[in-house]
Amino acid sequence: MPEMPDLPKVEEFAGPIYMVLILLEIFLITGKRAKGIYETRDATVSVAMGLGSAVVPLLVGGAFLAGIYAILFWFYQFAPFKWEFTIWAFLACFLLDDLRYYWSHRFSHTIRWGWANHVIHHSSQHYNLSTALRQPWFSFTTGFFVLKIPLVLLGFHPAMIAFAGSVNLLYQFFIHTETVGRLHPWIESVFNTPSHHRVHHGRNPRYLDANYAGVLIVWDKMFGTFVPEDDSEPVRYGIIKSLGTFNPLRVATHEYVAIGQDISQRGLSLKQRLAYIFAPPGWSHDGSRKRSRALKADFVQKYPELAGQPGLPSLSALDASEVASSTKLGQGELVEAASPIQSANS
Repeated sequence: MPEMPDLPKVEEFAGPIYMVLILLEIFLITGKRAKGIYETRDATVSVAMGLGSAVVPLLVGGAFLAGIYAILFWFYQFAPFKWEFTIWAFLACFLLDDLRYYWSHRFSHTIRWGWANHVIHHSSQHYNLSTALRQPWFSFTTGFFVLKIPLVLLGFHPAMIAFAGSVNLLYQFFIHTETVGRLHPWIESVFNTPSHHRVHHGRNPRYLDANYAGVLIVWDKMFGTFVPEDDSEPVRYGIIKSLGTFNPLRVATHEYVAIGQDISQRGLSLKQRLAYIFAPPGWSHDGSRKRSRALKADFVQKYPELAGQPGLPSLSALDASEVASSTKLGQGELVEAASPIQSANS
């Protein structure tokens, strides 16, 4: 088994960099030298969530984390070929892990249990560098680590995969800002940028279910989830139903609480209770909530001149089944995912 070099711990040097750049961004925004908004309580919550994301898993999820790495190492022994740590091996690992991140991120928006963890990151109504620190505390419970198993079976050491993931997250910190507009076209065409990621954090109907990329936006273009930022429609950030709280504990747990309330309703079948956990966010047994597809349809019906634009359905796509999709949900169907950004519980 190849030995990994003593890889740098990204989080140890990233923290001070984050804080310096946040302070710089605040200075530029307050001095009217850059675009953006900082709200003291909101930014404080974001920083608190970032600290909690580093501490809570160690305090309450240590056994989970140890178990996850044990599983990855167990699969690693079956890899027919094991990569030595070279720059080319790392670049290959980074590329494949970025693809893994795309799907993990997408599942976090289309499986409610994953959304209960990820919604924390979308809960701010502002978009600045502090928003990047608004991270969940219970990521170790989602089970999405299984998406790393193909990488270890391809011979990438779990430590290399972990390092690639850390570098990926470091990159993503810098795209959480309004101070940067659009970059050079070739950069915008290949990489995830502040412009692309602003779309992902939007709650406008056209921006729902879009731009799940980590570093490379090409994945969204390949899998049909890319929507460009439209200068004529500024991004409105956050989730459809705002939390109305600056309590970090509530921010971290509110969707788990909502799931508990949903599955404890009387008269539900086992299938319906499981659907409240694993179906797309916005699913309800009685069709009382709308998914993003329905929100997009409503928007296009109200503004038919915008039909067919990126992120919006065409008028021909608005057949009776689309318009009445919420009625179908009342029959307990596990239909195609709605964006959790608009979940009625969020």
